[in-house]
Amino acid sequence: MYKLNLISGGSKISYQPLSISLKYLIDDKKLAKSLPNLEKIFNIRFSELQKKNFLSSDVGQIRVTKPLGKPDALILLKVKMDNFDSDYFRNHLAEFIPNLKSEVTKNLHIFIPSYSAVKKYFESEEYYYQTFAEGVLLGNYSFDKYKLKPAKVKPLTVYFYSDNEKKLKTAIKTAQNLISSVNLTRDLQNEPANNLTPELFANRIVNEVRPFGIKATVFGTKEIQKRKMGGLIAIGQGSVNKPRFIVLEYKPALKTKKNKKEKLKSIALVGKGITFDTGGISIKPSKGMGEMKADMSGAAVVVGTLLAASKNNLPVHLYGIIPSAENMCSGESIRPGDIVKISNGKSVEIEDTDAEGRVVLADALHYASQLKPDKIIDLATLTGACVVALAEFVEGMLQKMMKWLSSFIKAA
Repeated sequence: MYKLNLISGGSKISYQPLSISLKYLIDDKKLAKSLPNLEKIFNIRFSELQKKNFLSSDVGQIRVTKPLGKPDALILLKVKMDNFDSDYFRNHLAEFIPNLKSEVTKNLHIFIPSYSAVKKYFESEEYYYQTFAEGVLLGNYSFDKYKLKPAKVKPLTVYFYSDNEKKLKTAIKTAQNLISSVNLTRDLQNEPANNLTPELFANRIVNEVRPFGIKATVFGTKEIQKRKMGGLIAIGQGSVNKPRFIVLEYKPALKTKKNKKEKLKSIALVGKGITFDTGGISIKPSKGMGEMKADMSGAAVVVGTLLAASKNNLPVHLYGIIPSAENMCSGESIRPGDIVKISNGKSVEIEDTDAEGRVVLADALHYASQLKPDKIIDLATLTGACVVALAEFVEGMLQKMMKWLSSFIKAA
């Protein structure tokens, strides 16, 4: 893991010792002509074999080692447009950074191709630059909190060069705010369940969000019972670690326009927070059950989203609703055939105790609907059913309003 320092390099390039330059070259009709120019700029000579392999290969790459005064190494990467999309640079750098950790590099210079060459794939120039910074930050993530000897944290300064330095600086800051929130989500997902019970989960969330102006309220056993959240109570009753219901709210200061207050759009994000899921009486197979510590991933995404919104001061009113429980086996667990009543007064028959997510989410969605937001987004992480239906790398999404769903998919 690196201690990263992300910098807009500006127009003047100064190479320090132990530097690598990474230059992306768009595969177009001018690609062959650009190689002689690069030889002049970096005072190098490509061999005929390097040039021919680079130009003819689907994944063209040249790495040249240089003495001090220029970068110690230059990496040229050919970017083919056949399967190009807006994730290309983010994904490449997320893979590149971990591979770099075996080296002693201290400085990485990344030359961003002209925005005009890829404009149709990105919503804005700033977002284009942002994907480069995001890739570096995502690739640097590791969870070694419980390792006896965590990997040494080495310094790495990353310089970005682009056509528009002002937009690049803003993009770097936005990416840092966003990915720090993403990495918190990943940390929560990776925590072992014994250190992230519903109570500990709630405490961790409160400590993480309050410094950023996000209001956090936690309902304990008495308040949950008072609000007749029968679904959450039923799923959590088999565990000694009792449920918690967490309510977050991010609301930026209202802006004024011509002395009139603008009404912010409000969205309620509801996230499944099952900190461990045995399946209950309808117990899961033991193989892979350890992964069920991540059955609170929907809740973790809600926390990360509100944090990112606050750090980037987004003009939207967000609620985060998290029902958190452990679905465990004991003499007090709910049974298949039991009937419970959720907070909106409706009765639910439990046919399979491993379908616990929709039961706790029923109480959360009822609570969210009473806030009367403009939209409710439910992050259910009903993993088993989605994997069976769609395989591992496709998300399942349901929405009656197709126009809104299309805009949501585009934003994602």
